Amino acid sequence: QVQLAESGGGSVQAGGSLRLSCAASGATSRYYWMAWFRQAPGKEREGVACIYTGGGGPWYGDSVKGRFTISQDNAKNTLYLQMNSLKPEDTAMYFCAASEWATIPPTKSTYKYWGQGTQVTVSS
Repeated sequence: QVQLAESGGGSVQAGGSLRLSCAASGATSRYYWMAWFRQAPGKEREGVACIYTGGGGPWYGDSVKGRFTISQDNAKNTLYLQMNSLKPEDTAMYFCAASEWATIPPTKSTYKYWGQGTQVTVSS
């Protein structure tokens, strides 16, 4: 059973940066699709970025392309999301997810393992 734990969320002013981390444990497969999703109040959970730990991707949603960067540190079993030039519309709960198989773009239904989320709030 893969367990995921996000950290790094917080409050920042527009134009600022944050780096989210997702520590993974309990992996039984060699490679996984890893993704970041976000969910704002009253909205559907949307895929933000994803990567295949065996060497595939990355993919980015149009709203974050050029501002966010997904990366992995296999030695630390950690996934990152570097978020630059943050906008108020980036405000959401951010979730890390993993799956042995997934689609591109990432969809909520295809990811098997989820973290508890970390809140990102961007003020104008």
